[in-house]
Order: sequence, then C-alpha cells, then structure tokens
Amino acid sequence: MLRSVGSGVRSFFSAPGHTTITQGAIIERIQTVAKLVTTEAAVRDVVTYEQTRLGSTKRALVVVTGKAMVGVDLSHDAQVNIDAGARRIHIVLPHARLLGVDITELRTYDEQRGLWNPFHPADRDTIYMLARSQLAHAARDLAVLDHAETSARQLLTALLAQDGYAVEVEFQPFLAPTPAE
Repeated sequence: MLRSVGSGVRSFFSAPGHTTITQGAIIERIQTVAKLVTTEAAVRDVVTYEQTRLGSTKRALVVVTGKAMVGVDLSHDAQVNIDAGARRIHIVLPHARLLGVDITELRTYDEQRGLWNPFHPADRDTIYMLARSQLAHAARDLAVLDHAETSARQLLTALLAQDGYAVEVEFQPFLAPTPAE
C-alpha cells in the first residue's frame, strides 16, 4: 500500500488559475493495471443534446470520434497451470470486454441556446459523458470481442511458446445466471 508522506508539494510560482499537483493527488491516482488490450477499434457517432427549461430549449449536434480498447482484464480470474514434464502451459482467461473508450475529437456542428436557457460548463460535461457512452455502445455493436480473444490467444501463445513448450489458451465458460430462490 502506498501512503503519502508530508502534506504535498506547493509551488511558490503558482499563479492563480494554474493547477498545482500534490503528492497526495498522485498517490491517489496510482493503481495496479493488469489489462491486456488486444484490439483497438476506431468509432464515430453523432450526439444530439437537447434540454428544455422554463419553456426554452437548447440544442447541440456534436460528432464524436474515438477509439475503443477491447481486451482481457487479467486481474480477475486468470489461471495459469504449467506442466514442466509434459512441457505444456495451460491458461484460462476471462472473456474479452470493452476496457475503455478514449475520445479523440469532439466537433460541434450546430449549437442553439434557448432564450432563457444558455449553455453552461455542466452542459458540456454532460455532452462529453453522452459521447463516451455512445462510443462504448457503438464499439459493442462492432462485435470486436471475438477478434480481441483471438488476438489475446495468438499473443500469449507467441510470447510463451519458447523452449518447446506448447501453450493452450482458453476462455472461461459463460455461466448462466442462477434463478433467485
């Protein structure tokens, strides 16, 4: 476990409106990442934002472009069995899933403010969150999960098939949900 020592680093040269990074903020952001990204897909979608308040409607039409990272989360349920005598490595992994979406471009094509309903920074935050959600949905529609699993299998086989070892990579079976009692 990492702990912060001291209250943080302050700059005497920090001007108002500039960001100051403290030691505590950095430690809070450090996490163990055990994800194998095996497929990246470029995605693009159109976001339409509309909000009415006090009978006044504001609208925005935004085209968002990004990349979806699909792969295997190795920190959960990954198993490795090595049989040195038979020179075999057997790996069982969880199924591939969408690991993240990065927005690379947001382009506003139309923005109309309402008479009593102007745009605020919170509206832009909402549009950004809608854009990420729509890109994630678009990535799932591309059916890249099978490709990501095939890529993971090929990558791990190539990395571990050394010195005459045979590598077998399989993915955990899907479990049917149990009925509630």
